[in-house]
Amino acid sequence: MTILPARPPRLVAILLLSTVAVGASAAPAPAALSVGIAEQKVQMFTDPHFKELNIRKARRLVPWDAMNLGYERDAIDEWVSRARAVDARPLITFGHSRQAGREHVAPTPAQLVAQFRKFRERYPDVTEFATWNEPNLCGEPLCHKPELAARYYDALTAACPDCTILAAEVLDGPTMASWVTAFMKHVKHKPRFWGLHNYLDANRMRTSGTRELLRLVTGQLWFTETGGIVKRRTTNKAGGFPETVAHAGVATRWIFDRLVPLSPRITRVYLYHWNPAGPRDSWDSALFGLDGRPRPSFLVVKARIARIAAARRTASARRR
Repeated sequence: MTILPARPPRLVAILLLSTVAVGASAAPAPAALSVGIAEQKVQMFTDPHFKELNIRKARRLVPWDAMNLGYERDAIDEWVSRARAVDARPLITFGHSRQAGREHVAPTPAQLVAQFRKFRERYPDVTEFATWNEPNLCGEPLCHKPELAARYYDALTAACPDCTILAAEVLDGPTMASWVTAFMKHVKHKPRFWGLHNYLDANRMRTSGTRELLRLVTGQLWFTETGGIVKRRTTNKAGGFPETVAHAGVATRWIFDRLVPLSPRITRVYLYHWNPAGPRDSWDSALFGLDGRPRPSFLVVKARIARIAAARRTASARRR
């Protein structure tokens, strides 16, 4: 990712004081917005804080060929079971294979649909899916194949007309517009749902990527991965943004107060993720630290969920 110059620490402190405080003014909460967590691990489902938030949406990324691998099936079995136990509706996103040597192999549409049908047989109550995770990210097998991604979407939509299928979950980088434009030229079923990973908008404090996707597509837009970044392990940090707990709090506030209000078509936000797996994680945008203590970003999420609940109560009272 290309990234803007770092904000001075003093500016981050000013932003934090002015925007993260729970009692600070914010954009009105849209009553139709749902908040979920994107998380691979299962620990969050038994965390008292998860129950406190009353979250009913959870997202998991799975390899497209997961049903062929016993250890992948076991992990998904546990995750889906834990989600069911807390009445959290799963959103399942397909991505590249994790088998050694097959990470860059794109399946045929028939192969993907065969795996999709196996998944549906095993988890018939799971009905929300995303066609592919960050397909416009180079390194992914679909980076230069938007027409193949369009065929995937058409095939999945035909295989389960009653399912909710997201066209793709695109990253808000420089390739997004051209990739989505090419996808739309080839797709036969007009997508009603899109996923967006707008980490750049959130962490650069900008709105351009989200606005661009809203301009390019119709239907609902879900932020299926987003969050304030605390740490990345990457070789390219030139011109980066601050990677701190304070910055993550500011970025999370930006998501809810500047990005969500851009359009009523933005109806879901999945924060990535609940907690780090360990100190050597390559990515950390978690709501909790390794010590289990909530970060400022969690306090923002908690406050925004409370405002959404209040907005729903107000809307319901007006209808009576």
